[in-house]
Amino acid sequence: EIPFEEVYDIFAIRVIIETPVDHEKADCWKAYSLITDIYKPNPDRLRDWISIPKANGYESLHTTVMSKKGKWVEVQIRSRRMDDIAEKGYAAHWKYKESTTAESGIDKWLKRIREILKSAESDALDFIDDFKLNLFSDEIFVFTPKGELRTLPMSSTALDFAYSIHSQVGNNCLGAKVNHKLVPLSHTLKSGDQVEIITSSKQHPKTDWLNYVTTARAKGKIKVALKEERKKVSEEGKEILERKLKQLKIDFNPDNINKLVTFFKLQAPIDLYYDVAIEKIGLKELKNYLQFQDRGGWLSALRNTFTRPRDISVPIEEDPIRQQLKSKPDTLLIGDSMETLNYTLSPCCNPIPGDDVFGFVTINEGIKIHRNNCPNAVQLMSKYAYRIVKAKWMTKDAIAFLSGIKVIGIDDFGILNKLTHVISSELNLNIRSINIESNAGTFEGTVMIYIYDTSHLNNLIQKIKKIEGVQRVERIGKK
Repeated sequence: EIPFEEVYDIFAIRVIIETPVDHEKADCWKAYSLITDIYKPNPDRLRDWISIPKANGYESLHTTVMSKKGKWVEVQIRSRRMDDIAEKGYAAHWKYKESTTAESGIDKWLKRIREILKSAESDALDFIDDFKLNLFSDEIFVFTPKGELRTLPMSSTALDFAYSIHSQVGNNCLGAKVNHKLVPLSHTLKSGDQVEIITSSKQHPKTDWLNYVTTARAKGKIKVALKEERKKVSEEGKEILERKLKQLKIDFNPDNINKLVTFFKLQAPIDLYYDVAIEKIGLKELKNYLQFQDRGGWLSALRNTFTRPRDISVPIEEDPIRQQLKSKPDTLLIGDSMETLNYTLSPCCNPIPGDDVFGFVTINEGIKIHRNNCPNAVQLMSKYAYRIVKAKWMTKDAIAFLSGIKVIGIDDFGILNKLTHVISSELNLNIRSINIESNAGTFEGTVMIYIYDTSHLNNLIQKIKKIEGVQRVERIGKK
């Protein structure tokens, strides 16, 4: 990369100083001062690896001076300890280890190697690639906002710097400021840069981050974080797949899972669960699988034992609600035929038949049914869209559901008796709890009752509004 005329180390002189460890830096600079008093130095060729040793432990002071004959000569100045490490390699480092308590460049380098070896997520090929990547790279020196010096391989990026501080800083890295200017994560650093990392607890590693980093540490930490995130998403996908298979009347067992993995040309069940979680595989794709197996003649083997055998000679009257939803089989039917699914009505909005609802697949509590205008609906739909499932009521029997209303009005004698008379005597409803508070001539009350559906609830609200003194009645949880 440089012209032949600028290769100055064809002939070099090495100055080795016998000096105690505590004085070696000062003595090396004294030797440098004596040499440059006699010979003119080239300022562009000064290399100070005494103040800032290389990551592999190499320490020396290099300069290039002009000889009396007009030739450039490289001069290397080092102590005996530095020369032993430079000539004999890492083994000589331990000979002098007890003489200093500070962590040297080689200590830091070996520490990074130990981290890679201890990582359960790295394999042999990755280790060799990462080892060579850092072993043969040149270095740059950058500073933290507090002035702390950091050594990084050449071509390191802002994201590499973040991971050199701490893995959590890297995982939450949102951006960086280099020399007080905002730069992207992929910004390549130069020696002397001052780097400030901007973090956010909502930020997480992404796959394309592997294209932004060059150091083995950063690549290893990103791969570990991505695998952990993939594992977490796959656990959610497993629950979603189990629910979808139940809707299709298919047993969720290892045999069927392995067949699905083969059909979708995946490597393992975790890949299947992950694709389900990110909606790459949905009901449409699962139905394609069923049609494929049906053509193979063994679809019936996949059907679970809860499917009722039908006599083709006897016409079967299909439920009208099922007919209406036949074109939308991905809708969760709440009611008689859903005993096999683990779902509950969410207490935050207390949905009842007649409400527009949706299902939310939780991690450990099955499916929670929410009203569409539930106060939590917007947050759930925006953050966890892949865990939302359409839902519709499908119950024929009169089943009572807990609901609540708020009543506000003028405090008058006998108001509580009037309320309970309408609810219990006129509409024959069961009251679970009632709470009324009076303040400055007005009252505000909360009544929790068991209701069959929305029309029943609306009828109750209209009846209570007709009570003298009642000014406002509204359903609890209404957004």
